[in-house]
Amino acid sequence: MKKKSHPLLGIHSLLMMIFIYVPILVIIVYSFNNTRLSGEWKGFTFEWYTSLLKDRHVMEALTNTLTVAVISTLAATLLGTLAALSLRNLNKRWKGGINGLMYLPVVIPDIIMGLSLLVLFSQMHVPLGKTTVIIAHITFSISYVYVVVNARLAGMGRQLEEAASDLGATSWQTFRHVTLPQISPGIIAGALIAFTMSLDDFMVSFFVSGPSSTTLPIYIYSQVKRGISPEINALCTLLILVSVTLILLAQFFLNRGKGQKKHKTLPI
Repeated sequence: MKKKSHPLLGIHSLLMMIFIYVPILVIIVYSFNNTRLSGEWKGFTFEWYTSLLKDRHVMEALTNTLTVAVISTLAATLLGTLAALSLRNLNKRWKGGINGLMYLPVVIPDIIMGLSLLVLFSQMHVPLGKTTVIIAHITFSISYVYVVVNARLAGMGRQLEEAASDLGATSWQTFRHVTLPQISPGIIAGALIAFTMSLDDFMVSFFVSGPSSTTLPIYIYSQVKRGISPEINALCTLLILVSVTLILLAQFFLNRGKGQKKHKTLPI
């Protein structure tokens, strides 16, 4: 018999949802407000979105953000996937400790990560700029890719790989035709999560960016100190939309990976 949850739990969940999402909805609504005064509604308009395209500073920040996100995602996806594959066969005695180290960037406070990287770059006399931002984003993005791919590998089992070996497949053939297709949804999901984290990151980027490497979150922060404008509301709305879309895509690929059949004909 299915147990009924207490009514207060439902009320608590509803209040939490309101507390989290109402401020976001307010930003979205006022990004379409036909006035610069955020305290009153004057009608619906797309003016603030079109003005973003004409703002040179926004376009520069967007270019920096996309450059950092694309490069760091590609590098983190490759390194995180290789880490998950290489640590798969590690002795259980050591695997737990190394897994903990790989998970650490996910749970460590962003301010600590940003400060530690700033100290590292300063000690190595590396000038702050786009390169240091990319390195920093690769550093924390690897863990997100590793977590997703490692979970996919753990749930995959070794039956198909062992069957491929028994049929005479080489290690490369087994990886290409068996392992890679099985973990590809996890790789894609990990890449999408890494891209989203890079796109939205402020704290780490704030510490390691230079004058010519301003990203969109840093640009938003610098503008908010002067007051919240409709253009900032519109820019935040676009970031929210892109982030939610990427996370939903990542969840789609994760669910697709779980739904794949574990037993299929080996193409070798």
